[in-house]
Amino acid sequence: MTSAAPDTPAIRVHGIKKAFKDVHVLRGVDFEVTRGSIFALLGSNGAGKTTLIRILSTLLALDAGTVTVNGFDVAMDADKVRESISLTGQFAAVDDVLTGRENLVLVAKLRHLSAPSTIAEDLLARFALTEAGNRAASTYSGGMRRRLDIAMSLIGDPPIIFLDEPTTGLDPQARIEVWPVVRKLADQGTTVLLTTQHLDEAEHLADRIAILHEGVIVQNGTLAELKKLLPAVEVEYVEKQPSLEDVFLALVGDSRGETIQRKAS
Repeated sequence: MTSAAPDTPAIRVHGIKKAFKDVHVLRGVDFEVTRGSIFALLGSNGAGKTTLIRILSTLLALDAGTVTVNGFDVAMDADKVRESISLTGQFAAVDDVLTGRENLVLVAKLRHLSAPSTIAEDLLARFALTEAGNRAASTYSGGMRRRLDIAMSLIGDPPIIFLDEPTTGLDPQARIEVWPVVRKLADQGTTVLLTTQHLDEAEHLADRIAILHEGVIVQNGTLAELKKLLPAVEVEYVEKQPSLEDVFLALVGDSRGETIQRKAS
């Protein structure tokens, strides 16, 4: 499989629009994702995050705009896009009856890969699941299930992985268990597009963060760049830098819908 040159973006999105009847979910979305980085798409429920992921993964047709993934157009080269990606959804796609090892072997066989048992052993070790490999997945904790799910999605070494709210439903400790797994993916060269509602998750993991609100990207930058959008405040004469939560609420508005004037990007 051929792909774009290494210095070109892993994902390039320009002017994406999508509506369901009279509901305009995406209103012109633009961003690029650098290869080997973690790009976090941050937004509230209903912001359009999952719709965007479904378009990027060829599961949903766009109404307008262009998208390339690994150098392939999602509309013209859908098969090539699917060969380049893996998608982990909000709920783990794990067979509870099978053991962790059997889940991995099954996926490797379905992808017609040689030495599925070796692949399974390598991934169990990589995701710290070797000791639990012979246990039924139904006995796994939430964090273990999610790690197994991500391990399954990496079979075949896709260069790009979409993680659509991967810590949904996990308790705080289990969420923190997943974070180093995601960080390690990027460290080993995998491009990660992560959608999340958890501000601390984006703050800890992402190389770059885009805030999606009412179908448009209202800001896109590094954590340091986003924090500069708000001035530091002084509390008892101690300068306090704004948190990512401060930036997010200033850009999309508080719970009463009062939106603060945002700076131009």
